[in-house]
Amino acid sequence: MEEEVQLLLEDTKEKMQKAILHLEDELIHVRAGKATPNLLDGITVEYYGAVMPLNQVSNINTPDARTIAIQPWEKSMFDPIEKAILAANIGLTPVNNGELIRLNIPPLTEERRKNLVKQIKSMAENTKVSIRNARRDAMETFKQMKKEGLEEDLEKEAEIKVQDFTTKYSDKVDKLIELKEKEIMTI
Repeated sequence: MEEEVQLLLEDTKEKMQKAILHLEDELIHVRAGKATPNLLDGITVEYYGAVMPLNQVSNINTPDARTIAIQPWEKSMFDPIEKAILAANIGLTPVNNGELIRLNIPPLTEERRKNLVKQIKSMAENTKVSIRNARRDAMETFKQMKKEGLEEDLEKEAEIKVQDFTTKYSDKVDKLIELKEKEIMTI
């Protein structure tokens, strides 16, 4: 029984960590008004009949805070890359000078910043729901295990640990959102 409790605690902790990792990944893709190559994650282009991620057919860097520079490895890739960026509907228009494709990141308007903050707060709430669901599932399982003979002390101890995990990961969500909000609202 004690081993099962440990496995359940590990599983619960892992679920909460995955919720945090998912949130971090989502936050990376929220444009905070400064250039980052991550904005192009998920954009694919056709390359010799195969569909490839953009970063596998070109060099992508940020020469300054408002520009993403894409340097295709082959001249023939300029047109497909431009079409893929436009089709991705990320709100950026590619500018091709024959050597590089530049994406200029416009400064965010006040209204857009407020909408982004609402969006990340919604992401945070979804993450907290996932964390609470993991907590609920664990607590229900502990109660079931108690009915099957788990000692009350072990059950209480495990419930306290799960609550500690819940508090720890919820606080982590708050910190991540606070940092991202500060980044979005900084002009």
